[in-house]
Amino acid sequence: MAPKLRDSVEELRAAGNLSFRNGQFAEAATLYSRALRMLQAQGSSDPEKESVLYSNRAACHLKDGNCIDCIKDCTSALALVPFGMKPLLRRASAYEALEKYTLAYMDYLTVLQIDDSVTSALEGSSRMTRALMDSFGPDWRQKLPSIPLVPVSAQKRWECLPSENCKETAKSKSKETTATKSRVPSAGDVERARVLKEEGNELVKKGNHKQAIEKYSESLWLSNLESATYSNRALCHLVLKQYKEAVKDCTEALRLDGKNVKAFYRRAQAYKALKDYKSSFADINSLLQIEPRNGPAQKLRQEVNRSLN
Repeated sequence: MAPKLRDSVEELRAAGNLSFRNGQFAEAATLYSRALRMLQAQGSSDPEKESVLYSNRAACHLKDGNCIDCIKDCTSALALVPFGMKPLLRRASAYEALEKYTLAYMDYLTVLQIDDSVTSALEGSSRMTRALMDSFGPDWRQKLPSIPLVPVSAQKRWECLPSENCKETAKSKSKETTATKSRVPSAGDVERARVLKEEGNELVKKGNHKQAIEKYSESLWLSNLESATYSNRALCHLVLKQYKEAVKDCTEALRLDGKNVKAFYRRAQAYKALKDYKSSFADINSLLQIEPRNGPAQKLRQEVNRSLN
């Protein structure tokens, strides 16, 4: 029986996905290439669909050890849809395999700006930190080019792209988060986490809150037992108006230390910004039970009380 002819971009992509899952990476790459040619010949302006095809073909190249073509395809995907997490992660892996550690580090940190809970990016940035420190010494960060800043509109929006692997990505992310929380840090991890937290604190003093978040995230990957690191990262989220993220970090901080006054105060601020005045008022009251004379908390309670009334 003659093989079935596939006459649409969607059919070619689906066939490529199936070949990829079966470990037939060269065949999958060929199918993605055919889909790309068909899409481009149609003159269809669908940058997301074209970007996904480039990114999928890049995954095939990476599996086959063809890092150069992987990087090319990821770059093409990102030119069409900037800040896509999958092409950034695949390009970072390819750069790392080629020992281009500076470029790999930049891609990993860009991913962490989009979603700071991606374990593969946290692990990759930690590996690149060690490699760059070994290569350039303690001042290695001064030799880095500027890392692209991810706009707020692009942060975490890639979780729900309409792709075949959306459910699998969600399951994978859930497993990654569980693995991070269950990880027991070594003494070396704890010390490195402390240094990263201090680096984050210095960045906050300079007003560089986005890079501070990266430092705190790296620190928490190494050791997630420090309440202050969560509350410090929450401060950065507040400044960047990422209020839901601030609430999450403060909640983690309070889980570790139920008397963390800064976490109560910052969560109250975030709740106020989210117009959840009852939750904000409750946090302020909890804070004032610990520190009855806390002036900023008293002032914030007055503001929230006016909103409640």
